Amino acid sequence: MSFGEDTSEMCLFNVKDGFLEAVVRGHKLGLLTTADYNNLCQCETLEDIKLYLTGTDYGPFLANEPSPMHTTTLVDCCTRKLVADWRYLRENAGEPLGRFLDYCTYGHMIDNVVLIVTGTLHERDVQELLEKCNPLGMFDAIASLAVAQNMRDLYRLVLVDTPLAPYFSDNLTSEDLDEMNIEVMRNTLYKAYLDDFAAFVHRVGGTTSAVMSELLSFEADRRALNITLNSIGTELTRDDRRKLYANFGLLYPHGQAELAVAEDFDQIRTAMEKCPPYQSIFSRLGLGETQMLDKILYEEEVRQLINTYEQQFHYGVFYAYMRLREQEIRNIMWIAECVAQDQKNRVQDGIVFTF
Repeated sequence: MSFGEDTSEMCLFNVKDGFLEAVVRGHKLGLLTTADYNNLCQCETLEDIKLYLTGTDYGPFLANEPSPMHTTTLVDCCTRKLVADWRYLRENAGEPLGRFLDYCTYGHMIDNVVLIVTGTLHERDVQELLEKCNPLGMFDAIASLAVAQNMRDLYRLVLVDTPLAPYFSDNLTSEDLDEMNIEVMRNTLYKAYLDDFAAFVHRVGGTTSAVMSELLSFEADRRALNITLNSIGTELTRDDRRKLYANFGLLYPHGQAELAVAEDFDQIRTAMEKCPPYQSIFSRLGLGETQMLDKILYEEEVRQLINTYEQQFHYGVFYAYMRLREQEIRNIMWIAECVAQDQKNRVQDGIVFTF
């Protein structure tokens, strides 16, 4: 980018989006630090965890919660904090930032719709399904999906009433909702979503495109890795596996081609290590430590998310804030579960430190 373009981007960005960027950078300062996690790890009960968290940004959301405290209550209160922040950002955003913030939540919408589909197939209670939905992925017509009488009605409602309509219409039929494995359906929709999100940030251009392309490439590669790991020993064919991979990323296309034919973890590791950034990640993974892979990938994601704050005038900080807060909530849930189950010796194993 030339000096003239750089100056232009600075001026135009601050006119439209400078206030909200300042807000979200302020929210970042409220994320828990390593010192906070060390203090939380010393808590003996869930009440102690609640007491400590009331001194953080979660305080207003926990203050009126009665005893006894449960892990689910802690997680719900922390999630409400993220949802409140996100709604404020979305309500005050102009375009194209508003559209970008919507894209950030489409993954949660996919999870919610897949949950509704699964519940409809198993004739689950509507209210129970809605309570389990991720609040970031809620949309106006989601309740109508839960009262569909059959898959054909559900498919029609999805096409008419949800922002995910293009992903369904281009990739699935009503018969697929009845017959397709639910995880294959989820990954089919995620592939369409990631491809669309990547195209959108490319159209936005500038620093946003550079920063988000890196983050989305990592997400696409991680999903390709997880799809491969989870499909070993299943009926999913190599061609079907390949169709679930996004059409971009550091592994695209040659690394994905190798993953598609991999039949065990060693072959997957060989394919991943041919890509230099992932070679360093897998070098931290000892023999027989495949269960640690998720944590190592989360740590790499956190590193990339934190790096987005080193640059100015881009939308990547909004995506980074949401993902960092979600990781923080996972950490709190892990600590609370360890305390509740008297497994404090394992508490450090599941924490992915952010700051």
